[in-house]
Amino acid sequence: MNLQEKQERGLGILLAIDTVCKKHNIRYRLDSGTLLGAVRHKGFIPWDDDVDLCFLREEWEKFVKVAKEDLPAPYALVLPNEYRGGKAFYDFVPRVVDLYTKRRDRKTEGDIFYEGKLNHLWVDCFIADSLPRSSLLGRFYRFRQQMIFGLAMGHRRVIHFKKYKGMSKLFVSVLSKLGYLIPMPLLFSLQDKWAKAESVKQLERERKNSEKKKPEEYSETIENSYSSVCSYYFSNYQPDFQYCISQSDWEEPLIEGNFQGHKLPIPKGYDAILRMLYGKYEILPKEENRIPSHEDMI
Repeated sequence: MNLQEKQERGLGILLAIDTVCKKHNIRYRLDSGTLLGAVRHKGFIPWDDDVDLCFLREEWEKFVKVAKEDLPAPYALVLPNEYRGGKAFYDFVPRVVDLYTKRRDRKTEGDIFYEGKLNHLWVDCFIADSLPRSSLLGRFYRFRQQMIFGLAMGHRRVIHFKKYKGMSKLFVSVLSKLGYLIPMPLLFSLQDKWAKAESVKQLERERKNSEKKKPEEYSETIENSYSSVCSYYFSNYQPDFQYCISQSDWEEPLIEGNFQGHKLPIPKGYDAILRMLYGKYEILPKEENRIPSHEDMI
């Protein structure tokens, strides 16, 4: 399958997700390379080969409840704890896959290990969770996610140590050995509980505040529900991206972006988010670096 075909199939998955989200009034936005593509290219980055989305925690929980039934064939939601009955680890990213596609014609050891679930084209679904107002506590939350990822690496089929250097390599090496001794279902449970801890607290505070307000004030509460949150972190990003923090006024409101001729949601503060992720994102990379970055790492 060539790059254009991958992009066309990826767009198909994206539009199916968009349809489900519109049906159930679920908010999401384009993220990472897909957001960059929408802003800089009005579509896919010409050499990009996948789609990235972001959901705030409350919106993600809504999507999970309806996706299994509402996503049309050939699309399916694959959760991180669905490989080998929850006993194997790839990462903490949920994916919507196109079951009619194959990344590889010949099965690899990785395909066998992950039951073929990673041998499809997919859309990555990243989750933005609330951070505590305390900067120190916020650092602890993000470090905790790095720790749990390192432990979970002990249940991965293979660890690509060439991705890591210096202390990061030692960090992964030590934690993965310790993590191998901890059942993966327990690590999945801890990651989910810790990732959304502050989001759950925030939603509970909003619920209590809304109960105190008069009915005519309730719509205003919903409209401003995210303004009380200082920042979000992307709790299922890779450990080396746990430095990424998004501000509430970057995320809201969502505005329309142009992506391959379709109007799709992007955050109001897209410029700040892209500069956080990529620096001077408006400058194209050197030509030798314009290659698909998502190698098969299973």
